[in-house]
Amino acid sequence: MAVLVFTENWDGKFKKATFELASFASEISKLYNSECYAVTFGSTNDGELASLGKFGVKKAFEIKNKKYQNFNAQSYSAAIVELIEKLSVKTVIFPNNYSGRSIAPRVSVKLKAGFAPGVTSMPVSIDPFIIRRKVYSGKAFADIELKTDIKLISLNQNAFKLVENAVEIQVEEFMPTINDTDFKLETKEVMKNKGKLPITDAEILVSGGRGMKGPEKWGILEELAEVLHAGTSCSRPVSDLGWRPSEEHVGQTGKVVSPNLYIAVGISGAIQHLAGVNSSKNIVAINTDPEAPIFEAADYGIVGDAFEVVPKLTQAIKSFKEQK
Repeated sequence: MAVLVFTENWDGKFKKATFELASFASEISKLYNSECYAVTFGSTNDGELASLGKFGVKKAFEIKNKKYQNFNAQSYSAAIVELIEKLSVKTVIFPNNYSGRSIAPRVSVKLKAGFAPGVTSMPVSIDPFIIRRKVYSGKAFADIELKTDIKLISLNQNAFKLVENAVEIQVEEFMPTINDTDFKLETKEVMKNKGKLPITDAEILVSGGRGMKGPEKWGILEELAEVLHAGTSCSRPVSDLGWRPSEEHVGQTGKVVSPNLYIAVGISGAIQHLAGVNSSKNIVAINTDPEAPIFEAADYGIVGDAFEVVPKLTQAIKSFKEQK
């Protein structure tokens, strides 16, 4: 009944989201009185794999073959299936991000395994196996029963706290069977943003909409983001108008985010936008229209002019930090 967690490393390092997954997988393994394993692709920096042991991972399998150097959903899923069968794993945990959403369905088909995507908490029960996820763009919850022998789960970012459960971890290299048909898609070049926090990794996001009136007005949001050590994002109309880069677009047709704090400035709150941000732990809305839909989803709201409110908010945060 071992539990396996798929862990991503970025340039050899793990991020907080990886440790959330490890904590979640380890807690599930306790329910089965079994062990928690991890798999990662590509070499990690010294001590990174060992750090998974802090969160209950007993054994980590590292796939170093250069053919797996760049992300490839087909080859990654084939390798994970082979490892699952080798270890007789019964539950597999994926991140609910681009990688997880690309790999997990393929693994599900190959193993005829039930898959519960985007879960938000521990299983309601394990016999029968029932787990909860958000539905209807986050407006409701559904309890999903997985009846298959092997069960696949993807966990929303920031949905589970870090749980330290230090164990002695063993690190082992795993060499999957190489099948050329799994490498039909070849990555020629990988381009990464440098010096900028990806919005899917940000714990705080400052987001702007058409209420910002133009790209030249974005300075006040960037200053607020800098003070909060936050990322910046935007609504779809802003991206479509070319005011901000497309990689900052959050929403149903953009990137789905789950920060601890989401500050929406000048965003009306169309249902497509809310579908991409409603997993945020706290939403703060700033808008001149008291009837804007964003206020229905917000935990805190300020009815006011962003060009007056945001600079004052930034200054208040600066003053608070200076006093500490």
